[in-house]
Amino acid sequence: MADQEAANTTLLETIAARKDSLRASERKVAELILSDPVQAMDFNMAGLADAAGVSEPTVMRFCSAIGFDGFRTFKISLAQTIALGLPMTMSSIQENDTLSDITDKVFSRTISSLDRARRLLDHDVMERAIELVADASELIFVGAGASGIVAQDAQQKFPLFGVPCQAPADYHQQFIAASMADDRGVIVAISNTARTHTVVSVAEAAKKKGARVLAIVGADGPLTEIADISIRVSTFEDTDLYTPTVSRLAGLVIVDILATGASMRRGPDAARRIQIMKEDLAQMRG
Repeated sequence: MADQEAANTTLLETIAARKDSLRASERKVAELILSDPVQAMDFNMAGLADAAGVSEPTVMRFCSAIGFDGFRTFKISLAQTIALGLPMTMSSIQENDTLSDITDKVFSRTISSLDRARRLLDHDVMERAIELVADASELIFVGAGASGIVAQDAQQKFPLFGVPCQAPADYHQQFIAASMADDRGVIVAISNTARTHTVVSVAEAAKKKGARVLAIVGADGPLTEIADISIRVSTFEDTDLYTPTVSRLAGLVIVDILATGASMRRGPDAARRIQIMKEDLAQMRG
């Protein structure tokens, strides 16, 4: 996973990761670029040095410190990053931010974070996960807090999964459902930290009964040690007071991928039934 993550790290992520290890003068260059990478792209070396309040040799040392042999190759990489249309706003939300500032920061961070999750998602793991849920006799989604919201959303997609789905909100009900699962049942355990005690306990109970466990996580932990398959969803999470929990949105996307993949595994007859259901539902809504 480390090699894949390194290969898919954008320039802005590299700068952010290495910023604290730079010299104070080089850090000024890094902070200027992270604050507005689009504007930084317009500078030549002298302009960037002037805007950051440093010398041109400092800009060259900055480029070298983050792995480039010169300013030109750095600018090419920055242009490629910006071409994605996803320059990541590293700034935290401040109390004096305008509504426009807050809107831009939340959108930028969310889009950048979802793009990061997409780039780092292991497609082989997703393929195995889709096969697992497509072969299940029952799906039980469990989570707590924000992950519980993802579980509830997954339960709403049961027509796509094609098998009975449940997402008990109460921990005791989760535990009972997991304890009653058979060897074709699948527990989808959702925890960004992979350490949520109740979710880990439910997964353990399911494993003891022979059920299979699919984990959706943001990091390794006790849950990944229990799971048969673990989907790692790498997002930009921090402890900033106002920053929304982006892992919740990424989890919703993963559930959509699982549901769509499982539905397609069931062939044209299942697709036709879903189409008829949606048509009837549309008529009911008027």
